[in-house]
Order: sequence, then structure tokens, then C-alpha cells
Amino acid sequence: MLEFSNDYKDVLKNVSFIDLFAGIGGFRYAMEYFGAKCVFSSEWDKFAQVCYENNFGEIPTGDITKINEEEIPKHNIICAGFPCQSFSVSGHRKGFDDTRGTLFFDVARIAKHHQPEILILENVRNFEKHDNGNTLKTVLQTLDEIGYVTFHKVLTSSSFGVPQRRQRIFFIAFNKKLNVENYNFPNGVNIFTTINDILEQTVPNEFYINRDDIDIYKSPNIEQDLFNQYPQRPIQIGKVNKGGQGERIYSSFGHAVTQSATTGGAGGCTGLYYINGKIRKLTPKESSRVQGFPEHFIPHERKTQAWKQVGNSVSINVVQTLIKSIVDLKVLEK
Repeated sequence: MLEFSNDYKDVLKNVSFIDLFAGIGGFRYAMEYFGAKCVFSSEWDKFAQVCYENNFGEIPTGDITKINEEEIPKHNIICAGFPCQSFSVSGHRKGFDDTRGTLFFDVARIAKHHQPEILILENVRNFEKHDNGNTLKTVLQTLDEIGYVTFHKVLTSSSFGVPQRRQRIFFIAFNKKLNVENYNFPNGVNIFTTINDILEQTVPNEFYINRDDIDIYKSPNIEQDLFNQYPQRPIQIGKVNKGGQGERIYSSFGHAVTQSATTGGAGGCTGLYYINGKIRKLTPKESSRVQGFPEHFIPHERKTQAWKQVGNSVSINVVQTLIKSIVDLKVLEK
């Protein structure tokens, strides 16, 4: 997580938010850093619920599609990393009606009922191109219909102080009553990071890869020079097998590949890295650090679940910076 000046401590202490599709609480960590209060959370995955409870002391409510919007407490901000789905009549530009049957509809119906000041939404990078752009158009039209002006941009986590090449689209939707006519997404923060910054001191043997088809074709002795040439990105220096997904080996002087919710190749959800003369995956704790989770975060006790959950999360540093930019607009003080 990022640290900001004391001027931002508890600046949102009178602001409440809800955490939809909460996962393991990436949005919540970012919001609570500024003092905001979570008044409702929803997550259907039972393993993520366990992790959320271990870290926040409460079990999120389950399936959001079965929760009446009137049962949700009043709030100022909605945070949601909603899944990307095809809309039922996508392309017909029926706005709110087009989203019925999708999980975005649940975000929209809650926002329509409660009319919070701001929505902060996240999705995969290719959301802009999903269904030939019709999905994006429908989302923007729907938010406009229910009273919001919306800005969106693809952001890369590497620009926000975490060593990970993760690209995701973010939406910031302002209630029209706030009269926000323009919003500029932050470009990032000037923090230089590498995989070496997030490593644990002691790592069990189970995370190491020892096989006959490891091929290191760029000398580890020039890793630092490589990073100077290609800053803030992963640096591939070798491979295992044929070098497919999950089979590429990266320098610890560079950044991690996108932490994934699904396994693939020897690198699984984290990718493979040349660290202290050996090849290994990242531990769940290291993987959570790559996403910006604080040191006191407790990953799920099952490694496969821990990696999956981290891979599904938002990068906390990115959300923190977005919240700071919103705070600087002073729209929540009106």
C-alpha cells in the first residue's frame, strides 16, 4: 500500500461505502486507508468469504442478485469489480434494460435506488472491446440514464508503485448533482520497484522449480542492466519447456507478470522468477504484496485459493491513487 501525507489521514471519516463483488477486500483496504467506513459487503465465493472474515472480522453477504437494494444501508460510494459478461440485448442501446441478467445490473439497480455520490468500478483491460464495444457503450448509457457522468481509462499497476504489469479498466462515475464536468485520471506515482522489494526471506522448497528443461538464455549477471533499459516491466531471461504461458522465467530485477486467478504451466498463477540463483514461483504472501496488500494481510491458508484470490483482486495502490484524486476534487465536501 501507498503512504500519503497526514493531510489524507481520515479525510473520508464521514464517508461510507459498500464493497460489491468484494473478493478479499482490495477496494476496502484502499477506502479504509482514508478513513471511510464500510457499511455493507457482498461476495458469493465461500473461500473468499473466509479470507475476508479473517482480515476484516465479518463475513460478506452472499449472492448480490438475491439482495434487495432497499436492504442495503445508505452510502456515499459504491466500489465494485464486477465480472465482464455479454449483455442480453447488447448493441440495441436499450441502456438499463440491456443489462438485465448481468451482474452489472445489480450495481446499476443499487446505484439507481440509493444515488450515492460516486461509483468506482473495475474490470479487465479488454472490456472496452468486449462485444465490439457494445458492452462499454451500454454501461456508459446505463450510468447516464440513472444519473451519472462517467469517465474510464485503462491503468497499469506498474505505474503505481507495485512491481506488476497488470492492466485494468477503471470507471469513475460521479452523480450529476455534483456537477463534475471533467476528471483526469492520475498518471501514477514516481516509485521505483522490483520483485526484489517484495520477497520473503525464507521460502519452502515446494515453491522452487527443478527440472531438466530450464533454459536461461540471458545472463543473470546483466539483470540490473536489463532493468535499466526496460524499467517498470517484466524482463524475461529464460524459459522452461517451450516457453508458453506460465513457462517463462523473469528477472527479479524487473516486475511480475499479471497475477492470475487461474493456473498455467510451471509458473502457475504467479509466473516464474530467477531469484538468488534459483527458479521459483512467488509465495502467496509475495503475490499479495505484488498487488499492494499490507503486511498484516492474511492470505487464505490454501495456496491455490490464496493465489486465485489475489489474482482476482484489484491492485490496492491503483485504487488508493484514484481515491486521492477524488478527494482532491473536494466533491464529497459539497
